[in-house]
Formats: sequence, C-alpha cells, structure tokens
Amino acid sequence: MKATVFLGGGRITGALAAGLRLAGDRREIVVYDRHPEKVRALRRESRVEIEQDLKSAVEQAGILIVAVRPASVKEMLSEVVACGAEAPRLCVSLAAGVPLRNLQTWLPETQWVRAMPSPVCRIGRGFTPVSFDRGVMKKDRARVREIFELVGPVLELPERQLDAITAAASPTHGYHALAALAKAAHDAGLERKTALIAAAHALSNGIVYWRESGASLDELLHEAATPGGIAAATMAAMDKAGYRRAVASGIRAGVKQCRRNAAT
Repeated sequence: MKATVFLGGGRITGALAAGLRLAGDRREIVVYDRHPEKVRALRRESRVEIEQDLKSAVEQAGILIVAVRPASVKEMLSEVVACGAEAPRLCVSLAAGVPLRNLQTWLPETQWVRAMPSPVCRIGRGFTPVSFDRGVMKKDRARVREIFELVGPVLELPERQLDAITAAASPTHGYHALAALAKAAHDAGLERKTALIAAAHALSNGIVYWRESGASLDELLHEAATPGGIAAATMAAMDKAGYRRAVASGIRAGVKQCRRNAAT
C-alpha cells in the first residue's frame, strides 16, 4: 500500500499525524518539508518518515495532502510539476480559501478534494468539512473520509459553503470566548485560576449538556434565562453591548480572508 504523503510539515500536519496514531492507524505517513529540521519532533512524536526529496515524496503517495499556507500552494504545486514527479490520482488541499479550480489548473490530471480539519483532531475530537471535485470517484471519496473520520466527524459540503464553515468552525472561537469570559470574571473579583475554571465550565459543559440533552438552543436559553435572573441580565447586557454584532463581524472577516486567499 502506498503512503499518505504530506507536503508541508506544519501544525496541522502534526495534529493530523498525532490524531491518526492516537486512533491506532498504522499506515505509512511521509512528510516532505523544505526545512526538514523543523519536522524532526514530528518524526519522534508520530512515527512519520521524513522525505527530503520532493519527487521521491510525491511518487510514494497513494494520497497526496497539500498542507502549506494558502499563499504557498501555487509555488509548491509548480515545484511538483517542475520536478517531473508522477502525482497520484487523489490529492487533498488543506489550504483555506484556495478553490478547486485553481488546484486543478496548478496540478492537472488529478482528482482534487478540499478539507478543513480542526487542530483538535490531535486528540481525536476534530471536525473536518470536505468538498469534492465532481470527478472524484465514490471509492476515492470513501478513502478521504476514512482518513479524517479517524480523528473526528466529517461533513461533506458544496464548495461554495466551505469558506463560511471554515470561519465558523475554528476552535479559536472557543479559546477567544474562554479568554474573554475568564478575564471578565477575574475583573469582577475572582482569582485568575478560579475565573478560568468557571469560564471553562460555562462554555464546555454547557455545550455538552446541549449535545446530550436533545434540547434545542432556544429551549436551553429559555430555561437558563429566568426573567429577572442573573443569566438573563448577563445575556441582555452582552447583546446590548454588541456581542451578536461582533460575532457576525468576525465571521464575515474570516470569509473575506478565505476569498483573499483564493486570489493568490
């Protein structure tokens, strides 16, 4: 069986490799990076092979996963063409915003998939939206899903929706909200560690309850926000201060950045 080959040994490659090993996946993983010294820790952590020759890396691939920054995708694929490597039939791009039409132009005669895995896949709790080129065969779609389902659920979407879900599904929303809520609690008088514990409970366990209870968000908000109560006063003040507008503005900015990436 041919290897799963990553072009680029950055954070998302590290997270995916760690998540796959955590899931017990034993497939051969090969990583090519222009700076092989930076992926030595990845080799130790996740038992990957480091390949220093681009042509050799590409030709080992059963699935080729392009895991470089959006601005570097065109250059990387140009190098693949220039080195004369025979690319595999199935290629996956993890570059936010770079559309399938560009990928097909830069490395033709391949079947392209776009995937947006979460860094949380490192612990097997990832979430990966995917969009397939029309030419990707059913068995190859299953191969892609198999990889990402080892590290969390996979959601297939039309490509036109991928930018929005990329902006909305990032775990940074949770980190940002946790930091903001913990700081506000500290400013209100809690010791820093206690403030962080309280904020983490509010966010993580509240969401776990929503998932496991089967209740709708409207039902839970109604249940929590007793008229005249603390939760109702807190939410009303946050909305008045522009909380919902700020979140909507952030999502719009994320989508715009994806579209700027498409122009690279």
